[in-house]
Amino acid sequence: MDLFEKCRQYTVARKAQAAGLYPYFIPLTDSEGTEVTVGDHRLIMIGSNNYLGLTTHPKVRQAAIEATRRYGTSCTGSRFLNGTLELHLELERRLAEFVGTEAALVFSTGYQTNVGTISALVGRGDFVVTDKEDHASIVDGCRLAFGEMRRFRHNDMAHLEHVLAGLPEDAGKLVVVDGVFSMGGDIAPLPEIVSLCRKYGARLMVDDAHAMGVLGEGRGTAAYFGLTDQVDLTMGTFSKSFASLGGFIAGAENVIHYIQHHARSLIFSASMPPANVAAALAALEVMQEEPERIARVNRIGERMRAGFRQLGFNVGASETPIIPVIIGDDTRTFMAWKALYEAGVYTNPVVSPAVPTGSSLLRTSYMATHTDEQLDRVLATFAEVGRTLGLIE
Repeated sequence: MDLFEKCRQYTVARKAQAAGLYPYFIPLTDSEGTEVTVGDHRLIMIGSNNYLGLTTHPKVRQAAIEATRRYGTSCTGSRFLNGTLELHLELERRLAEFVGTEAALVFSTGYQTNVGTISALVGRGDFVVTDKEDHASIVDGCRLAFGEMRRFRHNDMAHLEHVLAGLPEDAGKLVVVDGVFSMGGDIAPLPEIVSLCRKYGARLMVDDAHAMGVLGEGRGTAAYFGLTDQVDLTMGTFSKSFASLGGFIAGAENVIHYIQHHARSLIFSASMPPANVAAALAALEVMQEEPERIARVNRIGERMRAGFRQLGFNVGASETPIIPVIIGDDTRTFMAWKALYEAGVYTNPVVSPAVPTGSSLLRTSYMATHTDEQLDRVLATFAEVGRTLGLIE
Protein backbone atom coordinates (compact mmCIF):
# COMPACT_ATOMS: atom_id res chain seq x y z
CA MET A 1 0.00 0.00 0.00
CA ASP A 2 1.22 3.47 -0.89
CA LEU A 3 2.24 5.37 2.25
CA PHE A 4 0.24 8.39 1.06
CA GLU A 5 -2.99 6.45 0.49
CA LYS A 6 -4.19 7.43 3.97
CA CYS A 7 -3.82 11.06 2.95
CA ARG A 8 -6.05 10.61 -0.09
CA GLN A 9 -8.65 8.80 2.01
CA TYR A 10 -8.76 11.48 4.70
CA THR A 11 -11.89 13.48 3.83
CA VAL A 12 -13.37 14.47 7.19
CA ALA A 13 -11.96 18.00 7.19
CA ARG A 14 -12.81 18.60 3.52
CA LYS A 15 -16.42 17.57 4.11
CA ALA A 16 -16.65 20.01 7.01
CA GLN A 17 -15.16 22.74 4.82
CA ALA A 18 -17.68 22.01 2.07
CA ALA A 19 -20.52 22.22 4.60
CA GLY A 20 -19.25 25.55 5.91
CA LEU A 21 -18.66 24.06 9.37
CA TYR A 22 -14.87 23.93 9.44
CA PRO A 23 -13.67 25.92 12.48
CA TYR A 24 -9.90 25.44 12.40
CA PHE A 25 -6.88 27.35 11.02
CA ILE A 26 -8.89 30.56 10.67
CA PRO A 27 -6.46 33.37 9.76
CA LEU A 28 -6.90 36.45 11.93
CA THR A 29 -6.51 39.73 10.08
CA ASP A 30 -5.90 41.65 13.29
CA SER A 31 -5.99 41.09 17.03
CA GLU A 32 -6.48 43.53 19.86
CA GLY A 33 -6.72 41.01 22.65
CA THR A 34 -10.41 40.86 23.58
CA GLU A 35 -11.50 41.46 19.98
CA VAL A 36 -10.21 40.11 16.66
CA THR A 37 -11.00 40.60 13.00
CA VAL A 38 -11.26 37.99 10.26
CA GLY A 39 -11.36 39.90 7.00
CA ASP A 40 -13.85 42.66 7.81
CA HIS A 41 -15.69 40.56 10.42
CA ARG A 42 -15.13 41.67 14.00
CA LEU A 43 -15.58 39.24 16.89
CA ILE A 44 -15.28 39.15 20.67
CA MET A 45 -12.50 36.68 21.42
CA ILE A 46 -13.43 34.13 24.07
CA GLY A 47 -11.22 31.40 22.64
CA SER A 48 -7.81 32.65 23.77
CA ASN A 49 -5.49 31.66 26.62
CA ASN A 50 -4.41 35.28 27.10
CA TYR A 51 -5.84 35.18 30.63
CA LEU A 52 -4.34 38.42 31.93
CA GLY A 53 -4.64 40.27 28.64
CA LEU A 54 -0.91 40.99 28.54
CA THR A 55 -0.24 40.46 24.82
CA THR A 56 -1.17 44.11 24.27
CA HIS A 57 0.33 45.49 27.49
CA PRO A 58 2.70 48.39 26.63
CA LYS A 59 5.43 47.13 28.97
CA VAL A 60 5.39 43.64 27.45
CA ARG A 61 5.39 44.96 23.89
CA GLN A 62 8.22 47.37 24.58
CA ALA A 63 10.35 44.70 26.25
CA ALA A 64 10.09 42.50 23.15
CA ILE A 65 11.02 45.42 20.88
CA GLU A 66 14.05 46.41 22.93
CA ALA A 67 15.31 42.82 23.16
CA THR A 68 15.08 42.48 19.38
CA ARG A 69 17.02 45.71 18.91
CA ARG A 70 19.78 44.54 21.26
CA TYR A 71 20.06 40.82 20.50
CA GLY A 72 18.45 40.41 17.08
CA THR A 73 15.64 38.04 16.15
CA SER A 74 17.14 34.66 17.11
CA CYS A 75 19.85 32.94 19.12
CA THR A 76 20.45 30.53 16.16
CA GLY A 77 21.46 27.67 18.41
CA SER A 78 20.45 25.43 21.29
CA ARG A 79 20.74 26.32 24.96
CA PHE A 80 23.36 23.58 25.21
CA LEU A 81 25.79 25.29 22.83
CA ASN A 82 25.57 28.94 21.74
CA GLY A 83 21.92 29.71 22.48
CA THR A 84 22.02 30.82 26.12
CA LEU A 85 21.79 34.52 26.84
CA GLU A 86 22.10 36.10 30.27
CA LEU A 87 18.46 37.00 29.62
CA HIS A 88 17.52 33.28 29.73
CA LEU A 89 19.29 32.87 33.06
CA GLU A 90 17.60 35.94 34.51
CA LEU A 91 14.20 34.59 33.52
CA GLU A 92 15.02 31.23 35.13
CA ARG A 93 16.12 32.91 38.35
CA ARG A 94 13.01 35.06 38.50
CA LEU A 95 10.70 32.14 37.75
CA ALA A 96 12.21 29.94 40.45
CA GLU A 97 11.75 32.75 42.96
CA PHE A 98 8.18 33.37 41.79
CA VAL A 99 7.13 29.71 41.94
CA GLY A 100 9.04 29.04 45.17
CA THR A 101 11.61 26.50 44.01
CA GLU A 102 15.40 26.26 43.95
CA ALA A 103 15.79 26.39 40.19
CA ALA A 104 13.99 26.61 36.85
CA LEU A 105 14.81 25.81 33.24
CA VAL A 106 13.19 27.40 30.17
CA PHE A 107 12.38 25.55 26.94
CA SER A 108 11.34 26.93 23.56
CA THR A 109 7.74 25.72 23.92
CA GLY A 110 5.53 24.33 26.64
CA TYR A 111 5.08 21.15 24.59
CA GLN A 112 8.85 20.62 24.54
CA THR A 113 8.98 21.22 28.29
CA ASN A 114 6.68 18.30 29.07
CA VAL A 115 8.14 16.01 26.42
CA GLY A 116 11.71 16.73 27.48
CA THR A 117 11.16 16.58 31.24
CA ILE A 118 9.17 13.34 31.34
CA SER A 119 11.29 11.47 28.82
CA ALA A 120 14.48 12.55 30.63
CA LEU A 121 13.31 11.39 34.06
CA VAL A 122 11.34 8.22 33.39
CA GLY A 123 13.79 5.49 32.40
CA ARG A 124 13.67 1.72 32.06
CA GLY A 125 12.03 0.13 35.08
CA ASP A 126 10.33 3.41 36.05
CA PHE A 127 6.62 4.23 35.85
CA VAL A 128 4.78 7.42 34.96
CA VAL A 129 1.16 7.77 36.08
CA THR A 130 -1.15 10.30 34.42
CA ASP A 131 -4.71 11.57 34.62
CA LYS A 132 -6.73 10.48 31.59
CA GLU A 133 -7.49 14.12 30.78
CA ASP A 134 -3.87 15.31 30.93
CA HIS A 135 -2.61 17.41 28.03
CA ALA A 136 -1.35 15.68 24.87
CA SER A 137 2.21 16.90 25.51
CA ILE A 138 2.25 14.88 28.74
CA VAL A 139 1.04 11.80 26.87
CA ASP A 140 3.72 12.27 24.22
CA GLY A 141 6.41 12.70 26.85
CA CYS A 142 5.31 9.39 28.36
CA ARG A 143 5.43 7.70 24.95
CA LEU A 144 8.99 8.88 24.39
CA ALA A 145 10.14 7.76 27.84
CA PHE A 146 11.69 4.31 28.22
CA GLY A 147 9.57 3.63 31.31
CA GLU A 148 5.97 2.38 31.45
CA MET A 149 2.87 4.55 31.45
CA ARG A 150 -0.23 4.02 33.59
CA ARG A 151 -3.40 6.15 33.60
CA PHE A 152 -6.13 6.82 36.14
CA ARG A 153 -9.67 8.08 35.69
CA HIS A 154 -10.01 11.83 35.72
CA ASN A 155 -9.58 13.24 39.24
CA ASP A 156 -10.54 9.81 40.66
CA MET A 157 -8.38 9.43 43.76
CA ALA A 158 -9.53 5.89 44.53
CA HIS A 159 -8.43 4.82 41.05
CA LEU A 160 -5.11 6.67 41.39
CA GLU A 161 -4.45 4.78 44.62
CA HIS A 162 -5.37 1.51 42.93
CA VAL A 163 -2.86 2.22 40.14
CA LEU A 164 -0.07 3.25 42.53
CA ALA A 165 -0.68 0.27 44.81
CA GLY A 166 -0.22 -2.06 41.84
CA LEU A 167 3.26 -0.78 40.95
CA PRO A 168 6.48 -2.40 42.24
CA GLU A 169 7.41 -0.88 45.57
CA ASP A 170 11.06 -0.37 44.58
CA ALA A 171 10.36 1.19 41.15
CA GLY A 172 10.78 4.87 40.38
CA LYS A 173 7.38 6.55 40.04
CA LEU A 174 6.29 9.92 38.67
CA VAL A 175 2.69 11.14 38.86
CA VAL A 176 1.90 13.89 36.33
CA VAL A 177 -1.32 15.92 36.43
CA ASP A 178 -2.63 19.14 34.97
CA GLY A 179 -3.16 21.71 37.72
CA VAL A 180 -6.03 23.24 35.74
CA PHE A 181 -7.45 21.02 33.02
CA SER A 182 -7.43 22.81 29.71
CA MET A 183 -10.84 21.68 28.43
CA GLY A 184 -12.93 21.34 31.60
CA GLY A 185 -11.48 24.24 33.59
CA ASP A 186 -11.51 22.11 36.74
CA ILE A 187 -8.67 21.89 39.25
CA ALA A 188 -6.71 18.78 40.23
CA PRO A 189 -7.28 17.76 43.89
CA LEU A 190 -3.64 18.30 44.85
CA PRO A 191 -3.96 17.69 48.59
CA GLU A 192 -5.20 14.15 47.98
CA ILE A 193 -2.68 13.57 45.18
CA VAL A 194 0.21 14.74 47.37
CA SER A 195 -0.92 12.40 50.14
CA LEU A 196 -1.05 9.40 47.80
CA CYS A 197 2.33 10.23 46.28
CA ARG A 198 3.87 10.27 49.75
CA LYS A 199 2.15 7.03 50.72
CA TYR A 200 3.46 5.15 47.68
CA GLY A 201 6.83 6.83 47.23
CA ALA A 202 6.01 8.66 44.01
CA ARG A 203 7.27 12.03 42.82
CA LEU A 204 4.74 14.61 41.63
CA MET A 205 4.85 16.89 38.59
CA VAL A 206 2.11 19.47 38.02
CA ASP A 207 1.48 21.01 34.60
CA ASP A 208 0.43 24.56 35.46
CA ALA A 209 0.14 25.83 31.89
CA HIS A 210 -3.39 27.11 32.61
CA ALA A 211 -2.88 27.87 36.31
CA MET A 212 0.04 30.30 36.10
CA GLY A 213 -1.34 33.81 36.29
CA VAL A 214 -4.72 32.47 37.43
CA LEU A 215 -4.45 30.45 40.66
CA GLY A 216 -2.51 31.05 43.87
CA GLU A 217 -1.99 34.78 43.23
CA GLY A 218 -0.67 33.77 39.83
CA ARG A 219 1.88 31.29 41.19
CA GLY A 220 -0.09 28.18 40.28
CA THR A 221 -1.96 25.25 41.74
CA ALA A 222 0.52 24.33 44.47
CA ALA A 223 0.39 27.87 45.85
CA TYR A 224 -3.40 27.83 45.57
CA PHE A 225 -3.52 24.84 47.94
CA GLY A 226 -0.57 25.95 50.10
CA LEU A 227 1.49 22.97 48.92
CA THR A 228 4.42 24.68 47.20
CA ASP A 229 7.02 22.72 49.15
CA GLN A 230 5.26 19.39 48.52
CA VAL A 231 5.10 19.45 44.71
CA ASP A 232 8.35 18.17 43.21
CA LEU A 233 8.12 19.74 39.76
CA THR A 234 6.02 22.61 38.44
CA MET A 235 5.70 23.15 34.71
CA GLY A 236 4.45 26.33 33.06
CA THR A 237 4.09 27.87 29.64
CA PHE A 238 4.65 31.40 28.35
CA SER A 239 2.02 31.22 25.60
CA LYS A 240 -0.86 31.92 27.96
CA SER A 241 -0.71 34.33 30.92
CA PHE A 242 2.91 35.21 30.10
CA ALA A 243 1.91 36.56 26.66
CA SER A 244 4.89 35.01 24.88
CA LEU A 245 6.11 31.63 23.64
CA GLY A 246 8.07 28.99 25.53
CA GLY A 247 7.84 26.97 28.72
CA PHE A 248 9.65 26.13 31.95
CA ILE A 249 10.12 23.42 34.54
CA ALA A 250 10.87 24.34 38.15
CA GLY A 251 12.01 22.23 41.08
CA ALA A 252 15.02 21.18 43.13
CA GLU A 253 18.36 22.36 41.74
CA ASN A 254 19.84 18.89 41.26
CA VAL A 255 16.74 17.68 39.41
CA ILE A 256 16.72 20.70 37.10
CA HIS A 257 20.45 20.22 36.50
CA TYR A 258 19.80 16.61 35.46
CA ILE A 259 16.95 17.60 33.11
CA GLN A 260 19.15 20.31 31.61
CA HIS A 261 21.67 17.65 30.56
CA HIS A 262 19.25 14.92 29.47
CA ALA A 263 16.15 16.55 27.92
CA ARG A 264 16.52 15.99 24.18
CA SER A 265 13.87 18.61 23.32
CA LEU A 266 16.08 21.20 25.03
CA ILE A 267 19.47 20.01 23.81
CA PHE A 268 18.46 19.57 20.18
CA SER A 269 16.19 22.61 19.71
CA ALA A 270 17.01 26.26 19.17
CA SER A 271 16.56 28.36 22.30
CA MET A 272 13.82 30.89 22.98
CA PRO A 273 14.34 34.03 20.87
CA PRO A 274 15.31 37.17 22.82
CA ALA A 275 11.98 38.91 22.20
CA ASN A 276 10.05 36.01 23.72
CA VAL A 277 12.32 35.85 26.77
CA ALA A 278 12.01 39.57 27.38
CA ALA A 279 8.24 39.50 26.91
CA ALA A 280 7.89 36.69 29.46
CA LEU A 281 10.07 38.60 31.94
CA ALA A 282 7.99 41.73 31.49
CA ALA A 283 4.76 39.76 31.87
CA LEU A 284 6.05 38.28 35.12
CA GLU A 285 6.75 41.78 36.40
CA VAL A 286 3.25 42.94 35.45
CA MET A 287 1.70 39.96 37.28
CA GLN A 288 3.49 41.05 40.43
CA GLU A 289 2.85 44.76 39.96
CA GLU A 290 -0.81 44.48 38.93
CA PRO A 291 -2.38 41.66 40.99
CA GLU A 292 -5.78 43.14 40.27
CA ARG A 293 -5.61 41.45 36.85
CA ILE A 294 -5.56 38.03 38.49
CA ALA A 295 -8.48 38.95 40.73
CA ARG A 296 -10.40 40.36 37.76
CA VAL A 297 -10.08 37.29 35.52
CA ASN A 298 -11.30 35.05 38.34
CA ARG A 299 -14.28 37.31 39.01
CA ILE A 300 -15.10 37.13 35.31
CA GLY A 301 -14.94 33.35 35.47
CA GLU A 302 -17.42 33.30 38.35
CA ARG A 303 -19.74 35.70 36.55
CA MET A 304 -19.73 33.76 33.27
CA ARG A 305 -20.25 30.37 34.93
CA ALA A 306 -23.27 31.76 36.76
CA GLY A 307 -24.56 33.39 33.57
CA PHE A 308 -24.31 30.23 31.47
CA ARG A 309 -25.92 28.10 34.18
CA GLN A 310 -28.76 30.57 34.55
CA LEU A 311 -29.40 30.30 30.81
CA GLY A 312 -29.53 26.51 31.11
CA PHE A 313 -26.15 25.53 29.67
CA ASN A 314 -24.00 22.75 31.13
CA VAL A 315 -20.57 24.08 32.12
CA GLY A 316 -19.39 20.92 33.85
CA ALA A 317 -17.07 21.20 36.85
CA SER A 318 -15.31 24.42 35.79
CA GLU A 319 -13.73 26.43 38.62
CA THR A 320 -11.58 28.80 36.56
CA PRO A 321 -11.80 31.26 33.63
CA ILE A 322 -11.88 28.21 31.33
CA ILE A 323 -15.58 27.44 30.92
CA PRO A 324 -16.77 24.62 28.65
CA VAL A 325 -20.27 24.80 27.24
CA ILE A 326 -20.99 21.10 26.89
CA ILE A 327 -23.26 20.13 23.97
CA GLY A 328 -22.41 16.45 23.49
CA ASP A 329 -23.15 16.04 19.78
CA ASP A 330 -20.41 16.88 17.27
CA THR A 331 -22.68 18.26 14.55
CA ARG A 332 -24.65 20.47 16.93
CA THR A 333 -21.39 21.69 18.45
CA PHE A 334 -20.14 22.80 15.03
CA MET A 335 -23.50 24.37 14.21
CA ALA A 336 -23.41 26.34 17.47
CA TRP A 337 -19.82 27.43 16.76
CA LYS A 338 -20.84 28.65 13.30
CA ALA A 339 -23.86 30.57 14.55
CA LEU A 340 -21.84 32.23 17.31
CA TYR A 341 -19.06 33.06 14.87
CA GLU A 342 -21.47 34.72 12.45
CA ALA A 343 -22.97 36.66 15.37
CA GLY A 344 -19.56 37.99 16.39
CA VAL A 345 -18.39 35.62 19.15
CA TYR A 346 -15.22 33.55 18.70
CA THR A 347 -15.22 30.21 20.52
CA ASN A 348 -13.33 26.92 20.11
CA PRO A 349 -15.32 23.78 19.22
CA VAL A 350 -13.76 20.68 20.77
CA VAL A 351 -14.61 17.10 19.84
CA SER A 352 -13.09 13.64 20.37
CA PRO A 353 -10.24 12.77 20.88
CA ALA A 354 -9.55 16.08 22.67
CA VAL A 355 -12.53 15.25 24.90
CA PRO A 356 -14.24 11.89 25.49
CA THR A 357 -16.69 10.71 22.82
CA GLY A 358 -20.12 12.20 23.46
CA SER A 359 -18.68 15.17 25.36
CA SER A 360 -18.28 17.67 22.52
CA LEU A 361 -18.16 21.23 23.74
CA LEU A 362 -17.50 24.86 23.01
CA ARG A 363 -14.42 25.88 24.98
CA THR A 364 -14.72 29.45 26.20
CA SER A 365 -12.00 31.28 28.12
CA TYR A 366 -11.69 34.80 29.42
CA MET A 367 -9.26 37.65 29.88
CA ALA A 368 -8.88 40.17 32.66
CA THR A 369 -9.31 42.83 29.98
CA HIS A 370 -12.78 41.76 28.82
CA THR A 371 -15.24 44.54 29.52
CA ASP A 372 -18.59 44.05 31.23
CA GLU A 373 -20.28 45.14 28.01
CA GLN A 374 -18.44 42.44 26.04
CA LEU A 375 -19.39 39.80 28.59
CA ASP A 376 -23.05 40.86 28.44
CA ARG A 377 -22.96 40.57 24.63
CA VAL A 378 -21.45 37.09 24.86
CA LEU A 379 -24.19 35.83 27.17
CA ALA A 380 -26.92 37.46 25.08
CA THR A 381 -25.53 35.88 21.91
CA PHE A 382 -25.27 32.46 23.54
CA ALA A 383 -28.87 32.78 24.70
CA GLU A 384 -30.10 33.60 21.20
CA VAL A 385 -28.06 30.85 19.51
CA GLY A 386 -28.90 28.31 22.19
CA ARG A 387 -32.62 28.85 21.84
CA THR A 388 -32.50 28.87 18.03
CA LEU A 389 -30.67 25.53 17.96
CA GLY A 390 -32.72 24.01 20.77
CA LEU A 391 -29.77 23.74 23.15
CA ILE A 392 -31.67 25.57 25.88
CA GLU A 393 -35.32 26.41 26.43
